[in-house]
Amino acid sequence: MFKKYIRPIALLVTTLLLAPLSSANAASTATKYPLTISSGGYSTTIAKKPTRIISLSPSATESLFEIGAGKQVLAVDSYSNYPKSAPITQLGAFEPNVEAIAALKPDLVVLSVDAMKSLVVKEALEKLKIAVLMEKAPENLAQAYKGIEVLGAVTDHTSEAKKLTFKMAALIKSILKRAKVTGKVTFFHELDNTLYSVTSDTFIGKVYQDFGLINIADKAAGADSYGYPQLSAEYLLKADPDIIFLADAEYGESAATVKARPGWSGITAVTKKNVFALPNDIPSRWGPRLVDFYRYVAASLAKVKK
Repeated sequence: MFKKYIRPIALLVTTLLLAPLSSANAASTATKYPLTISSGGYSTTIAKKPTRIISLSPSATESLFEIGAGKQVLAVDSYSNYPKSAPITQLGAFEPNVEAIAALKPDLVVLSVDAMKSLVVKEALEKLKIAVLMEKAPENLAQAYKGIEVLGAVTDHTSEAKKLTFKMAALIKSILKRAKVTGKVTFFHELDNTLYSVTSDTFIGKVYQDFGLINIADKAAGADSYGYPQLSAEYLLKADPDIIFLADAEYGESAATVKARPGWSGITAVTKKNVFALPNDIPSRWGPRLVDFYRYVAASLAKVKK
């Protein structure tokens, strides 16, 4: 009896999401400068709308372009390979060079707190009157969305950022709702062929957890404080995961190379052909392509043989 109402409501929601903001709404969401904002555990004051941004974070780069701030981006680090239109340079994200950054005369630098000597770099740039926005890797989806919205506020794209996070949340919710995992399904996420993995305390681990999967790395000894243990072959063979996800496929690992490892041909994931190569970069980015990561895991689960 409610079918006749579903389509009109769906069309209304779509119209609201896609419709441009009225001038009044646009004015209300416009960023007022100078702006002081907290990010990554630090406070940053930005004097005016930045138009010469250097992004030393691949995730931030993707978010900046997705929210419409791409024209304000002057340069990005060597790992920021998406989108293709990003002005990629040889600037290092993990070992930032103050002189090389300053030479480009940016008015804002997005810097990861995990970069080498990040605080030293931050202080040096600020002495040169260059604003630095510190970025910290999120621990969950809420923090990922918050990071995108911070970039929106900083670049005067608040409404676009909120639309993006709303859309991402809705898509991820839909993907999880459709994904079907019955019973206890275990998995191993391989970072490299020396068997480093992730626990459910990591952002990547939480993605799998959202699907109801059981991470064999959670009970492994030797995880560092960030949740990245190196498993032994003996431990992995005993754990016998139902699924293996390869984050190192771009470095040559595949279902065939996994099967060729001593003793691995008998692992359930291998015998059932439940070994999946993850797409490059996506699992390690917490920007708009997070949706693609969820979508890929869901598609893989649909192919799992029991």
